[in-house]
Amino acid sequence: MSNNLAPWRSILSRSLHRNRSLANARYFQLATINMNGEPANRTVVFRGFLEETNKLQIITDSRSDKIRQINHNSAGEICWYFPKTREQFRLSGNLKIIDKNYLEQSIRVKMWQKLSDSARQQFTWPEPGKPMIENKDNFSCPIPSDKEPVTDFVLLLFTPKKVDHLELREKPHQRTIYCLDNSQRWMIQAVNP
Repeated sequence: MSNNLAPWRSILSRSLHRNRSLANARYFQLATINMNGEPANRTVVFRGFLEETNKLQIITDSRSDKIRQINHNSAGEICWYFPKTREQFRLSGNLKIIDKNYLEQSIRVKMWQKLSDSARQQFTWPEPGKPMIENKDNFSCPIPSDKEPVTDFVLLLFTPKKVDHLELREKPHQRTIYCLDNSQRWMIQAVNP
């Protein structure tokens, strides 16, 4: 691993590995801030770390509410619970939108090419959040090419600034806060659970 990786990164990777037999370990809750300044929370799929970075990858549709929210305020928070190891990670940071207009497309294309046909097909469906039309044929669009992303495919990069790791296996529980200081160095502090 690169020397630029945060100290919490290997701990989170180890938790992912130890919980890999549980399908739900790939999912976490992502909260953004809506246009009224209120939290908006949803479950998303973890798509890995951007190579040799601390950035978490998430995919979404450009027409979804979260895109408007992130454009308005890029702050977000992730809450991730691993049942097998009884750990919770809360990551606070910022989201960056990598869409069709982003100058460097290689990471977006690379993610698109990793997706299954059914995952790619979802980006051809009717606009999310709009009233459903009774015709189910609207959801049986042809599977798009795996070479180039469709227009509505977006890669989100989440860059943590603070990570709160809570281990619930032992008593007392163990809790550690990792926080970036003004010099962009990770500070580590054990705190009461």
